[in-house]
Amino acid sequence: MRTRMTVKVMAAGAAAAVALTGCGGADGGSGGGGGEGGAEVTVVTGVYPLQWLAEQVGGDRTAVTNLTEPGMEPHDLELTGRQTGEVADADVVFYVNGLQPAVDDAVAEVASEGTALDVADLVELRPNDPGEEEHAEEGHEGGHDHGDEHAHEGGEHGEEGHEEEHAEGDGHDHGELDPHMWLDTDRMAETADGLADRLAEADPDGADAYRANAEKVRGELEEIGSAYDEGLAECDSRELVVNHAAFGYLADAHDLEQIGISGLDPETEPSPARIAEVADLVEEHDVSTVFTETLVSPAVAETIADEAGAETAVLDPIEGITDDSPGDDYPSVMRANLETLRSGLSCS
Repeated sequence: MRTRMTVKVMAAGAAAAVALTGCGGADGGSGGGGGEGGAEVTVVTGVYPLQWLAEQVGGDRTAVTNLTEPGMEPHDLELTGRQTGEVADADVVFYVNGLQPAVDDAVAEVASEGTALDVADLVELRPNDPGEEEHAEEGHEGGHDHGDEHAHEGGEHGEEGHEEEHAEGDGHDHGELDPHMWLDTDRMAETADGLADRLAEADPDGADAYRANAEKVRGELEEIGSAYDEGLAECDSRELVVNHAAFGYLADAHDLEQIGISGLDPETEPSPARIAEVADLVEEHDVSTVFTETLVSPAVAETIADEAGAETAVLDPIEGITDDSPGDDYPSVMRANLETLRSGLSCS
């Protein structure tokens, strides 16, 4: 994780580069003014699903830049000087606080006043289940409790504690909230509405277009959500065993029980005790499929599947689009994931 001092130094360098090349906002505005190629608003996003949403809602009035390159694990993002400059110059910085510490730090240090748009300010985020993180990092004896009581144990840390850990920690502490909200189509639709309102503030002439685009996006997301409701209504298994705990929103929305081998951070190494525990759960619940991912090594999940006599299948958390993704954009990957789930959970 880059320190705050590093962000400041990079920002200064980026600002100098902008001044030398003559780039940036000649038209004024809250974050440097105007977009590229005739666009009215520049939007910088932290992770692919927000890029997709910004492109759909913004249409041709916005120029959208995503900070996470295709194929990169977004949790591990570190910003270049150029990217830090993009955050500084953007009219809207659209991100999920807690997902990418480098983005959080850049927003805090260099983003222009009023340009930051945190998804947590638009929709309610589900609590991080600290039990999943503890299991992944330390291993616990006894059964794995997925009940609601775990979701609230982290409350004692408080907002102040979270900020302190975020500033001084190792860059992999997601704190109290789960940032992977894009796997819930209802939250994505609500976020689209909030984004349209913010874009309208930055570009009042485009307000009607932004809100019409958001309504169109909502319709597509509601279609996908309905397909999930119908497709996952009758399944032999409702235990969703996944490589890392990115699927809590999807599980909550469709009455599934997420069992994460690792916690919210896919780079967290699960303990041997946790691996053995998940293997026992797979056997105990007669789980037929352990789900791996596109951007994370499947080795541990494959080991658990082998030990428990289960199969593996790729379920994409849609943190980025690559050649290995089961679709070429957010909606197509969501639909492909549904078919993978229906097969893996034996749904009728």
